[in-house]
Amino acid sequence: MMRRLLLLLLCLGAPAAAQDLPTLRPFATVEDATVRLEDLFDGLGARGATALGPAPPPGQRLVVEAAQLAAIARRHDIAWQPSGGADRVVLDRPGRALTEEEVLDALRQVLGPQGVEEAADLVLSGFSAPLLPPAALPQILVEQARYEAGSGRFGASLAVTAEGMKTQRIRLAGRVVATHPVLVAVRRMAVGEVLRPEDVRLVRLPSSQGRPGAAERADQAVGQALRRPAAAGQPLLLASLAPPLVIERGATVTLHYETRGLAITAQGRAMEGAARGAVVPVMNLGSRIIVEGRAMGPGQVRVEAGR
Repeated sequence: MMRRLLLLLLCLGAPAAAQDLPTLRPFATVEDATVRLEDLFDGLGARGATALGPAPPPGQRLVVEAAQLAAIARRHDIAWQPSGGADRVVLDRPGRALTEEEVLDALRQVLGPQGVEEAADLVLSGFSAPLLPPAALPQILVEQARYEAGSGRFGASLAVTAEGMKTQRIRLAGRVVATHPVLVAVRRMAVGEVLRPEDVRLVRLPSSQGRPGAAERADQAVGQALRRPAAAGQPLLLASLAPPLVIERGATVTLHYETRGLAITAQGRAMEGAARGAVVPVMNLGSRIIVEGRAMGPGQVRVEAGR
């Protein structure tokens, strides 16, 4: 009985002892600028926070081979041995690309005093974005910026720094493109639809892509009706806009006659559509005579003297 109990205790204790041995981490993600023991080995406890050296740059990886791992284990008194030479750890460092918008914002602040209009587009040539730590807030210093008004070309050097990375220097070149405001539809719209504020959006297009007669302000279009269908993103031409109809073609309307102090009403049928204040031909349903009147509002037409 005693022998069986001893064997049972040994068997139960064996896994616990195995768990205490450090194990290799074949893949690890390094979040900051330093590689630590815990990025290579599991099961080190508080010793895992020991710094080993710089991490790979953001967006890159570092492979630690078996010989290096064995040397690190010996140096830090870690009970680990290579299993045959194929052991390795792949360290990945995540990164995010510096956006063009971040670069352009910094360029505008420097090129503005040199004569570049705030509304102009800056087009970069062959921009290759550096990678940053994902949560880092970059600082962008623009150096040696120059702008040639005659050709519209510019050049500059950038020094990009952020916590957890070395300063990166980039050479930039590009050109300045003049733009102008254009009002466009934000959705597909049919003939007769009345434009609301949420149906239009002001964008800036290169001056070379301008369309003569396009609306440039929201107040030129909001409240107007479309005379032609419009696609999403299509510039709205002033010639394609008109006041909305208050009387539809073929609609029954009330004719208002005022003559010699008398006010008479009659029923009529509109021969054409009309906006408020426009003249519209109407057939008097009683006399079958077509008269002209001015649209006063929905279904209301005033016949003026002499018409």
